Formats: sequence, C-alpha cells, structure tokens
Amino acid sequence: MNKTRETYVFGFAIFAAFFGAGNLILPPLLGFNAGVDWWLVALGFVLSAVVIPLAALLAHARLQGTMLDFGNKVSPLFSLLFSLCIYIIAVLLPVPRTAAVTHEMAIEPFFGTGSLLTSSVYFTLVFLFALNRGKVLDVLGKYLTPIIVIILLFIIGVGVFSGSEDIRLVTIDSPFLNGFFEGYQTYDAIAGLLTGGVVVISLNLKGYTSFNDKRIVIVRSGCIAMFCLLIIYLGLIYLGATLNIELPYQISRSELLQEIAKRTLGKFGNISLSVLMSLACFTTAVAVIVGTADFFQGLFKKSKHVYVFMVLVFCLIGVFIGQLDVSYIIDVALPVLMIAYPIMIVLIFLNIIPPKWASNVVFKAVIVVTIMFSLLDVLSSDNVTTWLKTLLEEIPFSSFNLGWLLPSMATFMIVNVSLKVKEKYF
Repeated sequence: MNKTRETYVFGFAIFAAFFGAGNLILPPLLGFNAGVDWWLVALGFVLSAVVIPLAALLAHARLQGTMLDFGNKVSPLFSLLFSLCIYIIAVLLPVPRTAAVTHEMAIEPFFGTGSLLTSSVYFTLVFLFALNRGKVLDVLGKYLTPIIVIILLFIIGVGVFSGSEDIRLVTIDSPFLNGFFEGYQTYDAIAGLLTGGVVVISLNLKGYTSFNDKRIVIVRSGCIAMFCLLIIYLGLIYLGATLNIELPYQISRSELLQEIAKRTLGKFGNISLSVLMSLACFTTAVAVIVGTADFFQGLFKKSKHVYVFMVLVFCLIGVFIGQLDVSYIIDVALPVLMIAYPIMIVLIFLNIIPPKWASNVVFKAVIVVTIMFSLLDVLSSDNVTTWLKTLLEEIPFSSFNLGWLLPSMATFMIVNVSLKVKEKYF
C-alpha cells in the first residue's frame, strides 16, 4: 500500500465531500456584504467551516470508529440519538440542497426543465454511485475533485489579479460572527463527522490494519482537504468583496456567483460554472448518503440489504425535498443548526483533548449545559415572554446566539477542578 498516494486520494475525496453542499454560493455574498471588512467575516467563516471540521477529522483519527464513539462517554442512548439526529439532518437538508443548487445553477438556465426531472435524474445517479461505495472515494479523489479544484483555482486566480481594487465601505454588525454563523450553512462540521467515518471504513476495506497507519492517513488527508477549502473560501469571499462597488446591493447568491464566473471565464463562464456546481454538489450527495447508509447498516449487523434500502430511501427523500427553493432550504435549516452545531463543537473538542481532561463526568456535565443554553439561544430569536426575554439578556453573548459558550467552558473547568481536588484530598 502506497500511503503517500492514498493520502492525496483521500485528501481530495474529503475536499470534494465537504465542498459540494451548495457551499460555492455562500462565500461570495458574504464578502460582498462585508466590503472592506471581508477579512473579518472570512476569519469567522474559516473557523466554523474549516477549523472545526478539521478538528472533527482529527477526532476520527484518534477514535477510528463511528460517530457513535463521539458521544459514548455521555451515554450509549445519547450517542445513538445524537448520531441519528445528525444523519437525519444531513439527509433532509444538505443533500437535497445539492440537487436544488444543481437545478438552479446548472440545469434550469440552459434547459428550462422542471425541478422534479432534475432531482429524479440526479438522485438516480447518486443511487448508482452509492451502491458502488467501495470505489466512491477513489472516483472522487482521482477524477472528479481535480476537475473541481482546477476550475475553482482558475476562477479565483483570474479574479484576484484582474478584479477591482476599490471596495465599498460596508458596515455590518459583528462581521466576524456573521461569517461564523454563515459557516454553519456549509454543514462542514457535519461533513467532518460523516466523512471521517467513511474514511475509516474505506481504509479498513483497503486492508489497513495498523492503528497508526490509519491515523497518519486520516490526519494528513484531512489537512490537505482543509487547506484546499481554506484557499478557495478565502478567494471567493475576497472576489465577492471586490465586486460590491460594481453590482447592485440586492444581488442574490446565485447571481453573484454567476457574475464572478462570467467576469473570469468570459463566454465559457456559465458553462464552466454549471459543470463545477454539478460535480461539487454531486460529490457531497454521494459521500453523505454513503456515510449515512453505512451508519444504519452498522446498526443492523452490517446487512447489505439494509444498506441498499437506506440508500434508496435517502435518494427518494432527496428527490422530493430537492425541488424546494435553495433560499428556503437555507432559511429552514438555521434554527436546527443553532441547536446542533454547539453540541457538535463541544463533542469534537472533548474528543481531541487529552482523555485526562475529558472523563465521562465531564462529558455529561458539559453536554447537558450546552444543550440547555443552545435551546435558549434559539428561543431568543423568537417571540418570548417578557420574563424569559429578560433572563436571556443576562446570559453573556446570548445576543450573538452564543449564550452556550461561556457556560459550557465554565462547566468544563469547574468539573475538572472538582474532580482533581476530589482525587487529591478524598
């Protein structure tokens, strides 16, 4: 086995799995709205869409199991429920969004066909790829991803060197946090949890038996994938900022991305963008459905029939939800992500720090506090009673939907200190 070759193949495959859930349409508008503060929104976006997903892959390199291992220290029941929720979110939101983006950006402008036809053909192909799951990462890493990377780097390179240097001064509240929460919509943290499990299974299928060899491949391929994401996300955010003085402020995500492609690739811009969007979205849909079907297969003694059945169910779900408007899917997802992301972030953190600081008691206490305060964060964005609103205003950072952060950190430190004192004196 050539570990260097496998590392690059897996790295590009992971990149493809992360990058396709309509993520191309997010960074440009973020930079466009931020203007001269594009670098601040970029920092926030990179934190939630690159750093946290990389941490998830590093946690997988340590655990080398399934997503169930992330929450087992809380309780097996919590771990099962958490995993089910994450997989259901992945199937109901980012996967159908890949079909919706493909239709809106790559099919409808050229053929004018209905969304039902697009999603039906799209998920038929996803189904066929997912049935050949043993070859999925090889196909993604060897063939599809290099095409995606080449087109993207060309667009960014031409745009950076030929774009306007004048950027409109745009003032938005908390640009860093705007970028951070927009990074939720990439679903990259979820992709980190799902894709890491797919990589572990794929390494096992390829005959890797050494724990250390698998860890090296996962860590290095994860770093390659996240570096590619970093360059492309930063480039797209910057390109969006350079166009904000030339284009109308009400421009949509899709229109802005199309304008970038047109200005960098000329008359071939729309065609190239269509190919890029289709490939990028397709790779993510395949990777997520494979990972989710793998999970359910593992719950039923690795039955092949269960795997095929779940792939079919997920593809049918994708056909129907994929007909919805992209903006609608993004808006519906936000409250769900506001609850799910804090729990994911905390579990990822607890699984990459030294075990002596992450005992079962620490896991349970921090997760309980995180769930409580993340629920309050979601309530703060709705109409609530006066007394509850007053209570929410007293929680640090709750106005930024980060009311869970300090209580979770405080719980982590207090429980660890208490356990060390108990161990030393009692």
